[in-house]
Amino acid sequence: MQPVQKSILSLSLVVLAGLCPALLAQQPPPAAPPQLPVNPLIPPAPHMKPTHLKHVLVIGQTKGFEHDSVSAAMAAIYNMGHESGLWDTMLRTDTELLTKKELKANAKNLNYFDLIVFASTTGELDMDDSQKQDMMSFIKEDGKGFVGIHAAMDTNYKWPEYGEMIGGWFDQHPWMTFNAPIITEDPNFPAVRHFPHEFVKYDEIYQPKSWSRDKVNVLLSLDASRLDYSNNPRIHRDDHDFAVAWSKMYGKGRVFYSTLGHTEESWEDPDIRTMYFEAVKWALGMTDGSTASHPKVTASSEAH
Repeated sequence: MQPVQKSILSLSLVVLAGLCPALLAQQPPPAAPPQLPVNPLIPPAPHMKPTHLKHVLVIGQTKGFEHDSVSAAMAAIYNMGHESGLWDTMLRTDTELLTKKELKANAKNLNYFDLIVFASTTGELDMDDSQKQDMMSFIKEDGKGFVGIHAAMDTNYKWPEYGEMIGGWFDQHPWMTFNAPIITEDPNFPAVRHFPHEFVKYDEIYQPKSWSRDKVNVLLSLDASRLDYSNNPRIHRDDHDFAVAWSKMYGKGRVFYSTLGHTEESWEDPDIRTMYFEAVKWALGMTDGSTASHPKVTASSEAH
């Protein structure tokens, strides 16, 4: 390269070096990243758990008959809480958490929960006397809730206070699984207000014993005028009063029970899912509904 060319190149580089800072200074500063508005109504990020959630404990232990629908029922309660954002759910097939004693390894006891759900439990559950006392105290004295699904009434026959709390015990299913003619007796109660006054569901309806209409608010019942009583030795109720769902108070606590939910398919029925969704909400104290007893409502009666 000739000396003149070298001089011109060197001069050009010097000029460019001097211009670069000036050119950069003229560029607008980079835009700041957008800031999201602070809004308390915006739900938390998926990995965060809202602190206001209610806590539900679902027990699916079976010491007797094994219902195929236990898993479907447990999953339904879990999904209802997750999708609505109203509660979180602990699913257990043991009874370890049914205690107020301090537990190890981050296990939660009854002091953490707001509601117990028995999902078609059967037989004598694995509970010692202190656990039974704690569970009754949870409902009766602490004013927390209980929801019994189907075979929850086929449970704990040797524990008299359990039967008193839930309202009675299983005494056969006279018609097995059939197209059950049902009457809505309390159309104002949130768990059954979506049902018409008369309807049919394919399910297994339990006959209750040690049960009295005077001690519960019957929400749904079988239409006695449409039942077949012939050659059926399983029918033990002379009054032909077969409740399908009821609400009651046990001390300070709210109790809901329904015999609906026997089959796996029933948990795909929007009516059944809505009933239990609203039952959980009611038992948690989120909605209002009566627990007062009333005379039997028949198909020809006006819904009260």
